[in-house]
Amino acid sequence: MVKIRRGLLIFLLINILIIGLLVRSVFTLITLLFEDGARDAILRAEIPAPNSELIEQKPRFIPKIIHQTYVNESIPEHWREAQQSCIDYHPDYEYRLWTDEKSRHFIATEYPWFLDTFNNYPEPIQRADAIRYFVLAYFGGIYIDLDDGCNRRLDPLLSYYAWVRRTVPTGVSNDAMGAVPQHPFFIHVIDMLQQYNRSWLLPYITVMYSTGPLFLSVIWKEYMRSNPNEEGRVRILMPDEYNRHEWSFFTHHRGNSWHGKDAQFIFWMGRHWLLLTILGFAAAGLVGLGAWWAYNRVFLEGMAPPPKGAQRGSPGRKFPRFWRRFGAKQSYELLENRHEV
Repeated sequence: MVKIRRGLLIFLLINILIIGLLVRSVFTLITLLFEDGARDAILRAEIPAPNSELIEQKPRFIPKIIHQTYVNESIPEHWREAQQSCIDYHPDYEYRLWTDEKSRHFIATEYPWFLDTFNNYPEPIQRADAIRYFVLAYFGGIYIDLDDGCNRRLDPLLSYYAWVRRTVPTGVSNDAMGAVPQHPFFIHVIDMLQQYNRSWLLPYITVMYSTGPLFLSVIWKEYMRSNPNEEGRVRILMPDEYNRHEWSFFTHHRGNSWHGKDAQFIFWMGRHWLLLTILGFAAAGLVGLGAWWAYNRVFLEGMAPPPKGAQRGSPGRKFPRFWRRFGAKQSYELLENRHEV
């Protein structure tokens, strides 16, 4: 009985260890579910109204540069209005459109250590994601996706050292963000890109977690733990200030989505997360019961004491099944003409 209890204790300790390692590996993802970004939010009271005299009184740190990315110079018709709105609102800003050719040349010139990774990304959107981090780290300025139009001048957002926008249901997005040159957050982001360059079976998850918003959210959450000073702080543009009102900074236009059927499956999972959570716990319980049954059959039966009076090695003593098969002096061979031993 003591040996059986000891075996049960070992089994429980092993399972606790495995669960602990799994939780540790996804701890940042779990904490993102409870992160609302309120601590670093750009408060609406901080933002002057469009055309307010207060705009000129606020200090400005981010340079007046707007970055956007596309395959080439030929912007699709359904994005030209959004692109032009940002250009029209900011005639005094430098405008840079990063085509594939310009992006590759920039990486080869300024960050040659990343060129192989950049060229070998399986999805074009991964290169489009990566280049935005590099140009913000190098030049500073504001990056805007082509399906985001400008609803007003962005001058108030120049008064922060770095900012990204809050997304729903959790985390931050990489479709609109700004920073001063060499901001420590974006330096850290580009430094982590190669470490996160892995395949996660489904293209959507691979993109999201290697270069996309989920990657940026995880890096942001980990960066926050370092408690950066004011210059290293990353402020959060909340949804209302992003595009929900007439006084918000951006408008959203139709996008040419790169999402495939795998993304539709992920979205379906998001809509039915409660059911899937219950099923997940049920499946985990069944796996645990199955593991305990297997452990009991393989190990604990072999640890049971032999019947009273049974001789050592006699049939009365039970050994674990794997030991009886692989530890016996005689062996079994699976042949076409099977021989009995």
